[in-house]
Amino acid sequence: MSLHTLHPERVDETRVQAYSTFGPLLVHSLAQRLARCQGMRELDKVEQSLVRLIEETGVAAPHGEAMKEFAIELVVSTLRNAREHPDAKQDLEEIDERRAEGRSEDQFTLEEQLQSGLEDSFPASDPPAVVSTAITGGSKDIVGTDEVLRRKKEARRRRPAD
Repeated sequence: MSLHTLHPERVDETRVQAYSTFGPLLVHSLAQRLARCQGMRELDKVEQSLVRLIEETGVAAPHGEAMKEFAIELVVSTLRNAREHPDAKQDLEEIDERRAEGRSEDQFTLEEQLQSGLEDSFPASDPPAVVSTAITGGSKDIVGTDEVLRRKKEARRRRPAD
């Protein structure tokens, strides 16, 4: 039976049935596609937006508030399923969230901070066992922490004299 052959009194009822049958299916499919392409942060934004839209929409039906609650339930459960889907794209961790406060990007500053940390913790109960260094054209020297610290101190002493 097509829309053209449907009795006029049954059009509204059939429309409601179509919306209630296919609406959740369409929302679910769109949510999964969004999760695959954009990731979790985007799903969170969409969920907030849809819930706000539902809450702000005026419904003149006798059970309008109950309808809104069911609609919000549909959005939340559908997006939760999309998040849990194995094909959902997981967001990358923001590097800024992992950076320690005061951490420098300058290699010399990082070396100085490491040196200072080593000196502050000396003698440690479990110091680093060895440090491997490679010299171009030569063999690898494997030296202990004490030797590394001694060489660094010598290098610092020579620097002001230059």
